[in-house]
Amino acid sequence: MSSLRSRITGGQQAPANPDGPAAAHHTAVRAVSTAHQAFESWSTRPPAERSAILLQAAQLLIMRTGQVVDTMAAELRAAGQWSMFNARTAAQILIDASAAVAQPNGQVLPTPTFGAVSLQIRVPLGVIAAITPPYAPLVLGARAIALPLAMGNAVVLKPGQETPLSGGVLLREVLTEAGLPEGVLGVVAPDRDDDTDVISALVTDPRVRAVHFTGSTSAGRKVAVEAARHLKPSVLELGGKNSLLVPGDANLDYAVDAALVSSFLNAGHGCWSTERIIIDRTVADDFLSRFADKVTALPLGGPTWPAEATGTMADSRTAQRVAALIADALGKGATAVTGTGTVQADGISMAPVVLTDVTPHMDIWTQEVSGPVVAVHTVDNAQEAVALAATPPHGLTAGIITDDWAVGLSIAQRLAASAVHVNNRGVPAELAAPFGSITDSGLGRFADRAIDCFTETRWVTAGVEGRPEFPL
Repeated sequence: MSSLRSRITGGQQAPANPDGPAAAHHTAVRAVSTAHQAFESWSTRPPAERSAILLQAAQLLIMRTGQVVDTMAAELRAAGQWSMFNARTAAQILIDASAAVAQPNGQVLPTPTFGAVSLQIRVPLGVIAAITPPYAPLVLGARAIALPLAMGNAVVLKPGQETPLSGGVLLREVLTEAGLPEGVLGVVAPDRDDDTDVISALVTDPRVRAVHFTGSTSAGRKVAVEAARHLKPSVLELGGKNSLLVPGDANLDYAVDAALVSSFLNAGHGCWSTERIIIDRTVADDFLSRFADKVTALPLGGPTWPAEATGTMADSRTAQRVAALIADALGKGATAVTGTGTVQADGISMAPVVLTDVTPHMDIWTQEVSGPVVAVHTVDNAQEAVALAATPPHGLTAGIITDDWAVGLSIAQRLAASAVHVNNRGVPAELAAPFGSITDSGLGRFADRAIDCFTETRWVTAGVEGRPEFPL
């Protein structure tokens, strides 16, 4: 336990009183202080140096893929393939951030003042608070810190409670080994009971200039309100109630595979997971039969890589919440085509559940499940499909499986989702793409627009010829 705590604190001395909210608050404030002190030096490093550190860290992370698999297995019982995906994608995010170092461009502004030069430049904000959930610890951790660091900011990262190592410490270790100066990236990993106090301490600290939050809609609302109260911007990616649309012309074998992966990878635990399959009535029975066969044949649980497929839920609280949503739906008339919604003896595993006959008076109709459950709905045309996909107040992602590109692009333009993928259900972690959230799924944009979120515009003028005349 002492070695684990040492890795989390970066070898720094722990607070005098290691217990209780006061100590947790002190730890958060101390991390902000350290980052604040480190910011000035880091922000003035040459861009090429920042770029090289991020690139080297990406290479080191790939070399530690085996360690990532072992760590995520210990913390989350994550499936090995999911852990490998986290390592690869997090490394790519660091590589993309390395290339983005040169992107914040300035411009010369017109000025009526003779002999003066007027410039608009972008400068880093300072300390960024990054708060991430546990379900994709390396991917979400890397995304939360990579661009802020590339732009010259310091970051204090609070990873998910279940994933302090894979969601925070591993990233700090590879960045430190790559040359990131001490204190530029802090990791705060409080006990569950102190989590809210630490988040509040980070959001309200006046030295924190912006907040980057990924998590539930309810928690995100509280973070946004607190940040706004202190006049600081927040970038929020919150809940998703995502749909996969299958028109009548779709290749059903491909549609079944897309639905299988997007619904049950990582036990369906993720804001980008498919929770609704909306399918044309003419092919619904055929699709459902093929889909049920593949779902029931899935090897379950983890970590027994490479045999496992689905992984497990993050913790017993999540499992019980998912079970309660399924029980509510079944009690109100839904039909379970596969699974029962029973939590296994380990407290975090559940056989995948495919539901039909889900109606608006069931809790699962609008609530994000983030578990191994998907509802299948039938419609008569694309117009009905688009309308049904918009009924939950979440506009995060959507997928369309079709053999007709014109149909796919037409539907994509009408869907209330920030990211729509035709013939692909995954959410690629492409830093250049304007991925973000609309409606109850959050606020702001990650990726390219995040540069604007983690820098500020500064107007600079210089008298290069002559001097202005003052009126007095």
